[in-house]
Amino acid sequence: MTPFSYTRAEDVADAVQLGAGHATAFLGGGTNLVDLMRETVVQPERLVDVTGLSNAITETADGGLLIGAAVRNTTLAEHHAVRTRYPVLSRAILAGASGQIRNMATVGGNLLQRTRCTYFYDTDGSRCNKRTPGTGCDAREGFNRIHAILGASDACVATHPSDMCVALTALEATVHIEGPDGARKLAFGDLHRLPGDRPDLDTVLAPSELITAVALPPLGFAAHSTYRKVRDRASYAFALISVAAAVEMDGDRIGDVRIAFGGVAHKPWRATKAEAALRGASPTEAAFRAAAAAEFADAQPLRDNAFKPELAARTLAAVMADLAKGEVA
Repeated sequence: MTPFSYTRAEDVADAVQLGAGHATAFLGGGTNLVDLMRETVVQPERLVDVTGLSNAITETADGGLLIGAAVRNTTLAEHHAVRTRYPVLSRAILAGASGQIRNMATVGGNLLQRTRCTYFYDTDGSRCNKRTPGTGCDAREGFNRIHAILGASDACVATHPSDMCVALTALEATVHIEGPDGARKLAFGDLHRLPGDRPDLDTVLAPSELITAVALPPLGFAAHSTYRKVRDRASYAFALISVAAAVEMDGDRIGDVRIAFGGVAHKPWRATKAEAALRGASPTEAAFRAAAAAEFADAQPLRDNAFKPELAARTLAAVMADLAKGEVA
């Protein structure tokens, strides 16, 4: 076993100070980090426990919600304001992992879990640029059924595993960050990185920066939203394709829309091309499929996942049809 030190932060300032230095990791619920430590994929020298930071969900002055980074996933999914005003977020959380893991996992930890695939865990037999930069990517020619079809690179084709993050991307959330250089806010869609030639870097956070909260905007039509996840088994599986969507109808046409996909890229994928195609359109099967075709025009499927663009189109069409007809609250 690799030895490490453990310290519990008293507040944000203490956490940032304790987090400074080489090989330090922030510990939330530990549902991803401890797993990776147990498999010796990561070996931090120091853990800084940040579960004592804000676990509050509060109203903001503009009518949105501010969610503390230490809020447990189950608590967030069950919160009345989330279930009624942002149901896509509640449903996305409930689609992820197991009840036991949701009870432990924190919002901040969910956002910072590693983008990964099975090759990432195989420390003895597989090449993985995300785990060990410069060694290669065995997934490209290996079993790649769940892997990326958008935004990938020669260095990495893993997909981001979070369901929550897909919903937060569609909702245009804002991430609150504290670090050695002070506080800053970041659009949620800018938090996670595409792999490029540095797939070992999952986010744009600088060393010692800490997520302290996530803000949801007062998006009125987010109350008319949902999340659908397609996977190989009924529970505890990463998405083959997932769709988070919110729709505002303008008579018999789509007035405004927010869409994000999971299971297609190294980060949650905001579907801006599909959104643009659907604004002002009639809510028809043809329109939904045309929007999907626009979004996936640049898709580059691998040997085992050529089914993903069609599956994405079918899933988007089903979700949009339900929302347009008002069959999803």
